Order: sequence, then C-alpha cells, then structure tokens
Amino acid sequence: MSSDLALLRLLQLASPGLPVGGFTYSQGLEWAVEAGWVRDVSGFAAWQREQLHDTLAHLDWPVMARLYHACQAADPEAFGHWSRFLLANRETAELRLEEQQRGAALARLLDGWQLGQVPAWRASLELTQLGGMAWLAAHWAIPLRQLALGHGFAWLEGAVMAGVKLVPFGQQAAQTLLHDLGADLPAALDQALTLGDDQLGGGLPLLAIASSRHETQYTRLFRS
Repeated sequence: MSSDLALLRLLQLASPGLPVGGFTYSQGLEWAVEAGWVRDVSGFAAWQREQLHDTLAHLDWPVMARLYHACQAADPEAFGHWSRFLLANRETAELRLEEQQRGAALARLLDGWQLGQVPAWRASLELTQLGGMAWLAAHWAIPLRQLALGHGFAWLEGAVMAGVKLVPFGQQAAQTLLHDLGADLPAALDQALTLGDDQLGGGLPLLAIASSRHETQYTRLFRS
C-alpha cells in the first residue's frame, strides 16, 4: 500500500466518524465535573494530562505496540493475551464495558469488509478497540508510530469535545487545549515504546472513582 493511501486509512481510523460510539463516552469526566474536581479549563487540562502520561503512555500505547507486532508476526495467541491484559486493566465495570462495546463495534465493521474473520483472531478482536485498530494498521501497512499518534489525538479530541459540553468551555479554548496537550503526545509515545512488559499498567485512583460513581450518577449525558 502506498504511503498516501496508508495516511488516508489512518485518518479514517482516527476519525470521530468511525462507528464505534466514541462520542458517547466521557471516561469519568462527567462525574469529575459533578463533584467539582474539574471546574474550568485549567482543571480539565490537568485531568487529561494525568491520563495522557499515565494511562495512555503506560498502558494503551505499549499494549497497542504489542498487539501491532503480534499482527505482523501472525501470532493470534499473543494478540489474545494482550487484548485480555488491556481489558483487565480497565479498573471499573463501566470502563471495561466501554472497551468491549468499542471493540465489538469495530469488529462488526471488519466483518462488513470481510476482514479479521479467522476464528483464531475474531474473538480477541471483539474485546478492545485497540486490537481492531492494530489489526487494520498492520493489514494496511500503517506505521506503528503514526498509528499511535493518530489514536492519541483521537482520544484527546474526544475528551476535549466532552469537556466542551460538561465543564463547559468554548471552541477557542477547545482548540487551544488540543494544541497544548497534543504537544505532549510525541514525547509520551517515545517513553511508551521503551517500556518492558513488567512496566505496563496505569493507575489513577480518581479516574477509577469518577468512573465508578458515574455508573449511578442521577443525570448523565454520557454512557461512561
């Protein structure tokens, strides 16, 4: 596949229009705002920066790299192991359900393209969105670094758009947040790709509490 087409495929994977329902999730932010933990733009920036350097850099990206390499090596057992590892590290029922719902939605998209249907891969592809993204990136010859940065920007954009509704703040502030927080992504990725297996795992207690409390929050705009 040409580099131009690989770039276009990456943009498709990172698009908020990808039908995995990403726009319906706040990942605990809705409760954090309700509880007064996030009150303004600076509070939101601090909340997301913690997740960027902890969860994204120490869990999501390193696992994505291992999923990607398992696809390149045609190793469904390793792919299944790291898919289950990622799911097990989602600390609340709500976060695990989000991961599985996104994964199942992307697996259905693969079914529509008649890809990834070999039984050795199919069950694992349903577990996480990262698995489907890694599988498609390997299939489409999208370089790992570009895949990870595209995924990171899509994650950040989704969080900022949730912040627009919940904190709230305007579109000018949203674009400034994308500009400033996005500048942290390359260095965080550099760190993520150096981690050994025994160094993987995120741990943000306030995020876990916010997600748990959101499960029973009285009024909600977001599913998680």
